[in-house]
Amino acid sequence: MASYKIAVIPGDGIGPEVIREGIKILDTISKKYSIKFDYEYFDWGGGRYVSIGEVMPENAIEVMKGYDAIFLGAVGRPDVKAGIIEQQLLLGLRFGLDQYINLRPVKLYPNVNSPLKDVTPADIDYIVVRENTEDLYVGTGGFTHKGQPNEVATQVAIYTRMGVERCIRYAYELARTRPRKKLTLVDKSNVMTYGHDLWQRVFKEVGKEYPDVQQDHAYVDACCMFMVKEPHRYDVIVTTNMFGDIITDLGAITQGGIGIAPSGNLNPEGVSMFEPVHGSAPQFTGQNTVSPLATILAAAMMLDSLGEKAAAKDVEDAVISALATGRIPSLDVGIIPTDECGDLVAGFLK
Repeated sequence: MASYKIAVIPGDGIGPEVIREGIKILDTISKKYSIKFDYEYFDWGGGRYVSIGEVMPENAIEVMKGYDAIFLGAVGRPDVKAGIIEQQLLLGLRFGLDQYINLRPVKLYPNVNSPLKDVTPADIDYIVVRENTEDLYVGTGGFTHKGQPNEVATQVAIYTRMGVERCIRYAYELARTRPRKKLTLVDKSNVMTYGHDLWQRVFKEVGKEYPDVQQDHAYVDACCMFMVKEPHRYDVIVTTNMFGDIITDLGAITQGGIGIAPSGNLNPEGVSMFEPVHGSAPQFTGQNTVSPLATILAAAMMLDSLGEKAAAKDVEDAVISALATGRIPSLDVGIIPTDECGDLVAGFLK
């Protein structure tokens, strides 16, 4: 029997509610595939910050290194200044655990409405590989004459050869596993002529090792247009941290909304973290009304990362079957109770 230690961070707002359904699915998979999951729960997030003034303990990174994966709900509270929890917990774990890939599938499932006209699931099925530990998120910069009329603020984008290459190489490897074998580099190299020149050169150099992968390129503004007009042109996209942050939310809405969009923060050689794309939505806390499908699909991504690929596919197929019933006519809040939606998916796994 395979056994995995899972660190569970339910977080704030609706986080505990959607995580509950994700665990329900993992427990069902555990019985079906004879996989053992040992969960340990952590109170890290806004609640802990309000109570004791810290988001997570100083030894958080070392603690997390003892687990096979992290399953995160959502973080953020209206009574905590924006950025405190996100920077300390989300960026803290991503940087501290060197989760250098943010993986965002953009996939329109059957019976999910897209705001794009006349698109089908065949039109929207691509993956964005976002570099996850560099760029503007490093926090290099500062203020001069802060608060004065001549104030200057700087925020410097940092790109290293190692960081760019390992991200691009991961994207090539991923593209090679997909039927179309196409990889698109998204940048702004016509304006950002230093940092994105590095991305261009590395993309071409590494690409020589992957002659079976079709190379493509788009400037980020054009990419946004094509994600709406011609989403079928994309298979795998690789891009910078900042651009990846932006275009993946655009991708999420084209696939039906953030209620069905999962995310993985990956360290392929270490501990990875999986979460739904949506936030903590404090206005819906405790109402049992939000969709847990993004969290359930994040659980599928976690299974895939752990090497349990058959179980991962089974979870995704169960979500598709649940959508096919018509009992989830949309992903809007209040369409189906959170726990009932989880039960529906679990039923197809059984």
